[in-house]
Amino acid sequence: MIPKKWREKYAKRGKVILKIEDDTIIVKPYELADITEFFDKIEVDVKSDLSDWKSVRRELLEVR
Repeated sequence: MIPKKWREKYAKRGKVILKIEDDTIIVKPYELADITEFFDKIEVDVKSDLSDWKSVRRELLEVR
């Protein structure tokens, strides 16, 4: 069981990451990655409408 005070302070969304290293279990709060650092890092030529992210994703994942 994870202590309530720790959960309230670090895992407000209720999600944690468990990492097992040998005989140790490490519990870390789950944090969304800051993807803004990757903005404007690459250029791709897509035909999909950028407002339709599902289509863009499908096009980018397409094996050519």
